[in-house]
Amino acid sequence: MAELILTTFDWVPEMPRGYVRDIRVRWALEEAGLAYRVESTPFRDRADPHFAHQPFGQVPWLTDGSISLFESGAILLHLGDRSEALMPREPAARAEALEWLFAALNSVEMASLPWSIAQFSGDTGDTPIWKRLDGYLKARLQHLEPVLAERQWLAGTFSVADILMADVLRLVDRFNGLTAYPACRDYVARATARPAFRKALSDQMAHFAAAD
Repeated sequence: MAELILTTFDWVPEMPRGYVRDIRVRWALEEAGLAYRVESTPFRDRADPHFAHQPFGQVPWLTDGSISLFESGAILLHLGDRSEALMPREPAARAEALEWLFAALNSVEMASLPWSIAQFSGDTGDTPIWKRLDGYLKARLQHLEPVLAERQWLAGTFSVADILMADVLRLVDRFNGLTAYPACRDYVARATARPAFRKALSDQMAHFAAAD
């Protein structure tokens, strides 16, 4: 089996630490017990070799032998194919995990990311744009809340869908955006209490702190 190499930035500012998306891949690798090593790419000077792996100059990317994958969702799908700890094999359960993985990216993160960027920038005043962003996210959370109130994990057993959904909601929770959604908040707490997440978070924070 080919060596797995996760590439992330060598350093990032304080504010995004703990939320850089290599944490999703670290978390999955830890859940699956797959051996891997971490390499760095410069944050400040993004050169051609970086864009050859990640055409938008972002991180992470994963190298698996001759395969190089970017986008956290694509990487998690790839790892799900390598480990039943990340993706159920029974067809109906696999289909449910897949639909919720894409829902986390396309339905929830599409609403949460602009909202979170506004929170980071402090642009949350009484403006039409902020009201639209806030309303859009609340509409998504209102639909997600009853789903999470009825189940522990999205596809029966813990899967890559939960890694993505919990990480998306975790950023909302950072800004107290889940206060009115207790099932969502409890879901995040349940997911982030897992030892694999705690290890992934600790490793990411240590990686960036080492470059300070």
